[in-house]
Amino acid sequence: MQTLFFDLDGTLTDSKPGIVACIRHALGRIGRPVPPEEELLWCIGPPLAESFLQMTGSREVAAEALAHYRERYVATGIFENAVYPGIPELLSELSGAGHRLFLATSKRRDDAERILQHFGLDGFFERAFGAAPDGRLARKSELLAHALAETGVDPAAAVMIGDRRHDIEGARANGLVSIGVLYGYGGETELREAGAGRLAADAAELAALLRSAGAAA
Repeated sequence: MQTLFFDLDGTLTDSKPGIVACIRHALGRIGRPVPPEEELLWCIGPPLAESFLQMTGSREVAAEALAHYRERYVATGIFENAVYPGIPELLSELSGAGHRLFLATSKRRDDAERILQHFGLDGFFERAFGAAPDGRLARKSELLAHALAETGVDPAAAVMIGDRRHDIEGARANGLVSIGVLYGYGGETELREAGAGRLAADAAELAALLRSAGAAA
């Protein structure tokens, strides 16, 4: 397994504070009820346009909410975020061993690149793949298909690592092995039901799984 695709939110960084605060801000701006933080965790990972559509029932209102979300996110929310313990060391080990590392996130690519640069993680990744500003490639299955085509990577020799079912389902749709991380926002039940190949409780366990699969050999 020479190539590794990493999700961002819930896999490399704990982005809950910023994302949830921005969702609550957006709902308040459009005059909708603002749920408690813990009731919005399901929104972290899937495309936000789809989450707002599910909450509002209207594409027009969802688009308005997304615009309000981005008002706060680009100014403040994007860096209300923290790298999970052990992630820089893991990426350094994998990169130093000569493996190709790519980011594959449903977040906008420009936002993802800012986050990687802010936390000093950009040097570990050959390239970041993410959604376009108009929402294209927000679905993980489409994003991974695009990334595989762009890089020429053999999916049979690649792994997708993420915390939500969308990561696992996207990997399965494209023939990649998947590893689900339990420290993110999906949880064991969601990841197992999606068909995750392996599960890791933390960065150390993820490193051990990759070594056992030959990814860090």
